[in-house]
Amino acid sequence: MTSETEAIASGIRDELRALRAHIRHLHGGMVASADGMVIAHDLPDIEPDGLAALTAAAIGVAKRLTDATGQGGFEESLTRGSRGYIAAYAAGNRAVLTAVAGPETNVGRLHLQARRTAARIATLLDAPPGSPANQRAAIAD
Repeated sequence: MTSETEAIASGIRDELRALRAHIRHLHGGMVASADGMVIAHDLPDIEPDGLAALTAAAIGVAKRLTDATGQGGFEESLTRGSRGYIAAYAAGNRAVLTAVAGPETNVGRLHLQARRTAARIATLLDAPPGSPANQRAAIAD
């Protein structure tokens, strides 16, 4: 891994930790490529590779749903289970932010904060090498 790539991953991990600090009952988060490869994660009790693969499959279906119904490009998806939520947010054109939260989570606050986090992560990932956004990530490392 190059120093710039590691700096970007470090910046993404910082964003994931900050998201967890802002959302009560958030168990953790992960950023993966659209094809299911883990980029960075903050998931203490969940195996990230499996979650990344499942997220990619779910996003594939969500993209087909939005296309088939004329609702535009994929932006986010929320799944509610009996023990909590799994939310996925587009993070630019190449990645997805997945958040895993407990049932007590304020979903509105989760959406607000995760959308902002996904936008910042997209800036890190979509910025050209050597750009100011990537230089800031390298400095933060």
